[in-house]
Amino acid sequence: MNPCKSLAIALTTLIATSAADAQDVRPELGKTLSSTYNAWRNALVQKDFRVWQALTAPHRQMEVKNRILSEKRPFPGAVFQVPVPPPGLDGLKLVRLSQVGATAKGVWFGPVDFGVDGEPTDNLLALSFVQQGGRWLYDRADFVNLSELPAARKEMAEGDFHYVDEIPEAKASGQIPPVPMEVNRAKYIAKVYAFCPGREVNVQVNRISRHRFANTREAEIIMGGAVDGRNEITYSVKPMEGSTGKEAFALRVYLMSEIEGTKPVIAFERLAQEGEPVKGFETQTFNLDPETAKKLVP
Repeated sequence: MNPCKSLAIALTTLIATSAADAQDVRPELGKTLSSTYNAWRNALVQKDFRVWQALTAPHRQMEVKNRILSEKRPFPGAVFQVPVPPPGLDGLKLVRLSQVGATAKGVWFGPVDFGVDGEPTDNLLALSFVQQGGRWLYDRADFVNLSELPAARKEMAEGDFHYVDEIPEAKASGQIPPVPMEVNRAKYIAKVYAFCPGREVNVQVNRISRHRFANTREAEIIMGGAVDGRNEITYSVKPMEGSTGKEAFALRVYLMSEIEGTKPVIAFERLAQEGEPVKGFETQTFNLDPETAKKLVP
């Protein structure tokens, strides 16, 4: 998983303050979130599934499990097979706290260290939490790379964090996502790919796997994989603010082969060159026949 990507109640209160103000208002919240994350991180590093399970939000647990099953990897062992360790909070400064109902976010600034080569630079790490059963549980992390925002990075290094208030990653949502349905272990690994500058694309595959792409070039694993025979894909496309409506567009479903040296199979494709029209909504099917299946699994 790319560490830059992100390695979804009643409104009761909203806190969006500097670290100093946060300590004055609710000092225990920042400490609790930090403690929860550190314990969660230690469980991941030490490969302690029991503690990881106890500290991870239920919907996130199921998302992780579904992804692993869809990639045909072992569960729970693959929970701990991460490309880089989650960054620690040592050396980082808590600069914003946000709580809405049973959701909370903390934003830290400083040298976020993923343990890769090179000296870590000052960036933002936003951690999301949900409250269930009277305790805070870890949900997810968002890494905000400031390399293309040198002015904002300089301001923050000097103690001015107004930029943080402008980014959605800093705000709690107020809504705990529902626990997704558990999928079966995939028979065939599949991915959905979108190239959609200026557009938002929502995709559903086999009425199970949901995906959202916005102004990006990205691929995501299809939950539950592809199945023998008929597979269904539904997608919608709408322009984003600032779009010309003439941008190029691509949407594909790839069937990933487990046979060494075999390229992925394109099972579904919708392409539009720059200036060509793009359908706003479509439901289609693609067929995975026995001949194709032979190219996918040994």
